[in-house]
Amino acid sequence: MDYKVTKKKAPGRGDVEVLAETYEAGQPEGEDAGRWRQKLASRDEKLKYLQNGERYWYGTDWFGSEKRKKPA
Repeated sequence: MDYKVTKKKAPGRGDVEVLAETYEAGQPEGEDAGRWRQKLASRDEKLKYLQNGERYWYGTDWFGSEKRKKPA
């Protein structure tokens, strides 16, 4: 894959090459884009999906650099 590269000035190093955007521009297309509710069959699957997504914000199990010594 060919990456776009731009040149930027870095302090104390002169010009350095930096990767530009590596994503494909555009919007999701199709009738099913963003319809997660219809992709999950049962109520239990939907609840599991939501609980897993909210675990990041409301959970107490943190790993690695995300872990705080004192809770907020």
